[in-house]
Amino acid sequence: MSTPENPVVFGTEDILLSLCNSVTRVLTAATQSQIHFSGMVQRITKTCLKPDIGCFVLFDGGFSGLVVINFSSQAAMELYESYMLNMGMSKAELASSHTSDEVSNVMGELMNQIVGDFTGKVSRELQTHITQNQPKMLVLSKQVMLSVDTNLDKPEARRVTFYTGRNNIFYLELAIDRTEFIKLFDFEAPEDNDPDELIAQANAASALGSARPPQPSQSKDQDDFLDSLGM
Repeated sequence: MSTPENPVVFGTEDILLSLCNSVTRVLTAATQSQIHFSGMVQRITKTCLKPDIGCFVLFDGGFSGLVVINFSSQAAMELYESYMLNMGMSKAELASSHTSDEVSNVMGELMNQIVGDFTGKVSRELQTHITQNQPKMLVLSKQVMLSVDTNLDKPEARRVTFYTGRNNIFYLELAIDRTEFIKLFDFEAPEDNDPDELIAQANAASALGSARPPQPSQSKDQDDFLDSLGM
């Protein structure tokens, strides 16, 4: 089979754009507010967890990489409150501080949905398969910055600025192996999943989890993670 004279090539920026679209798609559906991102992308040399809430998830398979999202306390609380109110919770029942385990759990759940949406698009549009691990969350003080390293042969890293409906800011960072996908022949990608359906499934899973015996607190998970880093 001969290849096209001008094959379509998908590189790092195309993969990053797909991830950014997953962030806006999932968070907009979850919070019922408009999430958008900057049209400019920043080249960075390493990914870092920064205040006030840093979360990251690793993926592997057709290509390897790391996704980090750093939320300010204002952005985290806005997304948390909008998501919980959209689920039918009352304002009085919500946590009042971004350091609450409940806020971290919700941000981790949203991170999981974002990367799940992204891996689905990779499967449909790039016809390859990647898997993700469980998102890790850390509530960080102003004095703490952790560098997150992953085993990449030729790493490329990017940072994108996001804005919430109330113009609070959070940052997405992506580190992946330098790679290109070249389209050998035309094909039609299957239809997308409905983001509202993804949110409904996550809510159902969350409701099921709430009926189970209580699990160890988020703070213990964070202590274990910091111990593993030698801190």
